[in-house]
Amino acid sequence: MKKLLLSLLILPCLAMAGMIPAPRDIPFKGDIQLAVDASDSVHKIFRVRETIPVQKPGAMVLLYPQWETGSHSPTQEAAPLAGLMIHADGRRLDWRRDDANPYAFHINVPSGARAIQLEFQYLPAAAGPKLMSRDLLILSWQKVALYPAGWYIRNVGVQAELTIPDGFQFATSLETARSSGNRVTFKPANFEDLVDAPVYAGRYYKRIDLDGTQVRLNMFGDSAASLDLPATLIAKFKTLATAVPQLFRSQHYRHFDFLMSLSDVLPSGGGVEHQESTEINVSANYARDPGEQVLMANLVAHEFIHSWNGRTRQPADLYTPNLNLPMRGSLLWVYEGQTEFWAHVISTRQGLRSVQQSLDALAVDASLMANRPGRAWKSLQDSTVDALYMPAKPVNWRDWQRREDYYAEGVLLWLDVDMLLRALTKDRKSMLDFAAVFFGAGQNTRTITTYTFEDVCKTLNKIAPYDWAAYFKQRLHAHDDTYLLDGLKRGGYRLVYTDQPTEFFTLHEVDLGGMDLSTSLGLVIGKKGAIKSVAWEGPAFKAGISLGARLVSVGGQPYTDEGLKQAIRDSAASKQAIALDFEADGAVRSASIPYFDSLRYPRLERIPGAADRLRDLLLPSSENQ
Repeated sequence: MKKLLLSLLILPCLAMAGMIPAPRDIPFKGDIQLAVDASDSVHKIFRVRETIPVQKPGAMVLLYPQWETGSHSPTQEAAPLAGLMIHADGRRLDWRRDDANPYAFHINVPSGARAIQLEFQYLPAAAGPKLMSRDLLILSWQKVALYPAGWYIRNVGVQAELTIPDGFQFATSLETARSSGNRVTFKPANFEDLVDAPVYAGRYYKRIDLDGTQVRLNMFGDSAASLDLPATLIAKFKTLATAVPQLFRSQHYRHFDFLMSLSDVLPSGGGVEHQESTEINVSANYARDPGEQVLMANLVAHEFIHSWNGRTRQPADLYTPNLNLPMRGSLLWVYEGQTEFWAHVISTRQGLRSVQQSLDALAVDASLMANRPGRAWKSLQDSTVDALYMPAKPVNWRDWQRREDYYAEGVLLWLDVDMLLRALTKDRKSMLDFAAVFFGAGQNTRTITTYTFEDVCKTLNKIAPYDWAAYFKQRLHAHDDTYLLDGLKRGGYRLVYTDQPTEFFTLHEVDLGGMDLSTSLGLVIGKKGAIKSVAWEGPAFKAGISLGARLVSVGGQPYTDEGLKQAIRDSAASKQAIALDFEADGAVRSASIPYFDSLRYPRLERIPGAADRLRDLLLPSSENQ
């Protein structure tokens, strides 16, 4: 009887889910008319009017995008969509949200209706990332548009119109049809291209042409002063604009727009990739802070490189015909890991980082991955599933839980591939040859193509015959770090620890927002002694210190960062345990930590007598002569 009742409950849900038409690669007649009013910078509300051509009367399903290509996951929230009203020929139509899928809306289109009209608002959560301030605006089209189920979105045309606040200017990779006052109409695009072309707008705007008019840097700031980049940095951006197409032997974009916010009001420190544009969000002080410029160098290069690896060339299981079907990330170690590998290479070759800064950055990556006890239960391949369940979720024990390690561990993996190619071919071939074949081969169109694991191995085999499939599988499914640092070793370096931080490690601590003692005491400590991170089974962990605690004293003295570092040095000399008092769960507690190995900061050290292949990778051949 229980089984029968369960079936009766499940079957209606399955039937409802089955009523959502699967996408088909067929023509869609007419264009969607989409008008977004983003002029309300006081309430920060986006008001939307949309007209969708009717293909046939009767049952119709409208979808609100759920999966976002930049996160590879269902990160778009349905809650901000409000006030949905649908009309046809002046008559209001009832809609019904799908019982099993809150992103799907069922309507019944009356006979004779040629189009339906939608009105709704997008209400960003106050606690979420800000998309609008009094001086800045970021519009992601997937947040303000619905589309009909049953079609590949690349076949659904859209005529978009945007109203921005008075006094704002805008930039996007979309092409403008006409502009009048604060209202801009864009040329027709398909829905897939539309959601891949965000709009940045603001009161303070500066555009710099990096490669003629084909590659443009569009900057929007909290003030006019925030946009004054140093001439030396602009020159490096210009070389970046030409170097990446040369690396990949292709140039698929009509024009490419760097969309950069320099703001302390909107979120900073992140980026999102697109085929003909990229989002780069830095602080309002970026133009005046050489340290932030070095720290963000890889981000700038990474997001530009994604135009090739990720957007024009995509992993086959990440590509979906619409934004409401699940994506699969089995090749994120290629998509993200190899892209970050190239970011290390390109940012160094174009002078955004010095060779030493890049070596020190690689040391940080290597140290992070070498201190991942979670590898014992969670492989690199399994971490590619993180995008499905971890985005925006708190991960309190990251070294044990692991999250998105396909970035840093992917860098080390592709570094080893490069070094192995060099070794197999007596330094005649490298990953540079892979890039030219895999992402280029003369392809200069915007047509999206996909690749598989087999495609990756096949291309590498053309460069240097080897059992690449076995090579990758051994490393992707490993539960120890046996092969982790092979690339450094083949490149002539080894990971070591000293008691003095490198310049880049200090920048790394700024980015963390705390003092990083994760490889010594096993702590990252924020402001006023607040514990931001605790290493799994590390010295502090074993002494009973956990997340949320706050250090109040060291050796009987009020806590300071320098006081703790000195206590670690003293303990290494005296072999006496470090005495700490900390506040946790409303009480002050004491801990005695028997740690005697002094401070430990990562850096790379040359292996005597070994060829310096890593420097060959990071510098153009002309500078190595």
